Amino acid sequence: MTLHLAVALDGAGWHPAAWREPDARPAELFTARYWTDLVREAEHGLLDFVTIEDSFGLQDGDQVRGRLDATLIAAAVAPRTSGIGLVPTVLTTHTEPFHIAKAIATLDYASTGRAGVRVRISPAHTEHFGRRPAEQDLGDLLDEAADYVEVVRRLWDSWEDDAEIRDAATGRFVDRDKLHYIDFAGRWFTVKGPSITPRPPQGQPLVVALAHAAPVYRFAERAVDVVFVTPRDADDAALITGQITGVPHVFADLTVFLDERAGAAADRLARLDDLAGSPFTSDTTVFTGTPAELADLLLAWQDNGLTGYRLRPGALPHDLTAITRGLVPELRAHGRFRRAYGAGTLRDRLGLARPANRYAAPQGAS
Repeated sequence: MTLHLAVALDGAGWHPAAWREPDARPAELFTARYWTDLVREAEHGLLDFVTIEDSFGLQDGDQVRGRLDATLIAAAVAPRTSGIGLVPTVLTTHTEPFHIAKAIATLDYASTGRAGVRVRISPAHTEHFGRRPAEQDLGDLLDEAADYVEVVRRLWDSWEDDAEIRDAATGRFVDRDKLHYIDFAGRWFTVKGPSITPRPPQGQPLVVALAHAAPVYRFAERAVDVVFVTPRDADDAALITGQITGVPHVFADLTVFLDERAGAAADRLARLDDLAGSPFTSDTTVFTGTPAELADLLLAWQDNGLTGYRLRPGALPHDLTAITRGLVPELRAHGRFRRAYGAGTLRDRLGLARPANRYAAPQGAS
C-alpha cells in the first residue's frame, strides 16, 4: 500500500532556534520566494501536500516572531507549482466562513484542483476581536468549528457545476436556477448565500484538522477528510485509530530532525536546544535519526491503522531536504511511495471521490 506523506511548514522550522542555523534564511521569511522554494522542494519529493501554519497571536520566546497569512502564501505559491497540494491553516474562531469559502475556492482554481484548508480553533486572542466573549469552552469551540465547516461546504456547493452558461448570443452568463441559497441558520452563524465564487474544481477542497483527544476526534468525524493525530508509538497509534471512525485518512504527526550520519541529528538537536536555552518539547513524538531509520518507523506504524504522516521539519531547509532527498528514496526502495504524481486533483491523489453537489437534482430526475 502506498504511504501518504505531507509536511507542515512553519517559519524557519519547528525548533525555536532553527532561524539561527547557518543554512536558515531569516531575512527572507516574509517573501514569496522563500515559501515558493520550500514548497517546490516538497514537490520535488512528490509529497501529497504541504500545510502552512497560521495564528492570530505572536509566537512565544526567542524565536521567529510574526508571520504572513497562510492562505495568501498558498495563493502566491500556487502558480509556481504544479503537483503538490496546498493546505493553509484557517482559525475558525476568528474568521467568517463566507470569506474562507471564497478564498479556498479561489485557491482551488489558482492551483487547478490542489487546494485544501486546515481548520483550527483558537481559545486565545478573543480579546483582540471576534464574534463572542473571551470565555468559551472546548465543546463550544468545536461545535462552532463544525458549523463553520458545514457552512463552507454548503457554500462550495451553492453553485452547480454547470451553472455558468457563458452564452454571448443570449446574454446569459449563468443559469440563475443553478445558484442556490444555503439558508444556514445555527447557533453561531446565519448565512443565506450563495457564494460569489463558482463551485471549486474539486467540488469540495480537502478539509483537515489536528486532533489530540476524543472530543476533537468526534469533531473530525463530523467535519474533515484528513485528521492528524499525535501517537507516542505504534501501540498508541493503534489505540488512537481505533477511536476514530468515518474519517477517510488518519495521518500521524511527527517532528523530525534527520541526518545521514547516525547520532548527528541528536547532536544537532542538542546544539539547537543550547541556543534556545531549554530542551525542545512538542505535542508530537520527536524523532532524531537517519532517513532510513525514520522510514522503518513509518512503515511499522502504518500497520496500526494509519494511512499517512505529516512531518514537521525541525529546521528549514535542512530537515525538509532530508525528507525529500533522503526519506522518500528509502520509502521508494520499499515500494511504498510514488515515483510520479500522475493526473488528477488532490482529492484524486488521496482516493477521495469528487462529491456530488447537494443542491443539484440527481441525474435523470425530472
